[in-house]
Amino acid sequence: VGRKAANAWGLYDMLGNVWEWTADAWHEDYTGAPDDGSVRETDEAVALRVFRGGSWYYEARYCRSACRVRNHPDERDVYLGFRPARVQA
Repeated sequence: VGRKAANAWGLYDMLGNVWEWTADAWHEDYTGAPDDGSVRETDEAVALRVFRGGSWYYEARYCRSACRVRNHPDERDVYLGFRPARVQA
């Protein structure tokens, strides 16, 4: 931990441990996506969800935040996780 340079927010080692679930429903591209950072929903009852960032289980080329894949929300495995976050007031 901390062997590489910190990112713009002073955080280290943000990628590569587990794929991280997002709240966004899967869409093939960004057409019609909100531009304010809000969650992208869908009308489908059981939508696929997005996870990002790669993990120790996959090749290094997937280890970047722009890399996204999809799966069912009930998928569980050792290479999937989530990152708790909060907004500072």
